[in-house]
Amino acid sequence: MRGTGIDDVNKAPDYCRQSQVCTVREIGTVERRLTMYQFTNEFMSHDENVEFLRTNMMGPNAMRLSEELASYLDINENMRILDLGCGSGLSTLFLVKKYGAQVFAADLWISPTENYERFRTLGIDDKAIPIFVDATKGLPFAHGYFDLMLSIDAYHYFGDTVEMLQSLIPFVTKGGHIAVAIPGSKYEFGKNVPNEMQPFWNSEIERTLRSLDWWKALWAKAQGVEIVDSREMSCCRQAWEEWLTAYHPIVAEDIKMMEAEGGKYFNFIQLIAKVI
Repeated sequence: MRGTGIDDVNKAPDYCRQSQVCTVREIGTVERRLTMYQFTNEFMSHDENVEFLRTNMMGPNAMRLSEELASYLDINENMRILDLGCGSGLSTLFLVKKYGAQVFAADLWISPTENYERFRTLGIDDKAIPIFVDATKGLPFAHGYFDLMLSIDAYHYFGDTVEMLQSLIPFVTKGGHIAVAIPGSKYEFGKNVPNEMQPFWNSEIERTLRSLDWWKALWAKAQGVEIVDSREMSCCRQAWEEWLTAYHPIVAEDIKMMEAEGGKYFNFIQLIAKVI
């Protein structure tokens, strides 16, 4: 049985193997690690899908980031989800294909028509609804409409104030969740930007690339939600490496930046808050 067999115990942490006894929590952690990227890895085992990702990625692999974040959520086919800042819809594709949920694919930069054509080609247009949304100007939905609001590699561009989080909360039903995966820094640089990173630094990066503690403190100020999970994501390096093989014109500059960064400064942060 998955999660309780000898093979899984052998892949468990050392302290678990030594005693041959794992708590339910520890087994759950092992299970998550073994299956966290199952959909993405299977998807990328086909050359045509890798080509699709390279053509459509707009940053670190949103499908892989979505799958890790989703592993900390209870998602099912009966849910209505807002994918806020969906870009070209890789996160939407994952949510529809893996869970069968209804997903509103909302973005500011990629037109609904472009995403609709992509969703139709992928065979998910019955579940994926593309829509134009500028989150800074309010959401065009009823309050309590969504079971889950998810944002992958987008929230940091518009969500760096407590007022923004506060404005989104009413659109999620009580007991539902707001979950984001965002690029971050391992610590706050302040005015002490490392020398090797200075050629790539600008006011937008300074505003949006913040530490886990910074984001936790910001979200803690919001009323009507409680933070139920916050952590550095495990797939940061892999999601970046996959992005650096993409065909997007900014990849060349990002390759230089990540070579300079060398794994010393950047992370990916996940935050999950429950609406109460």
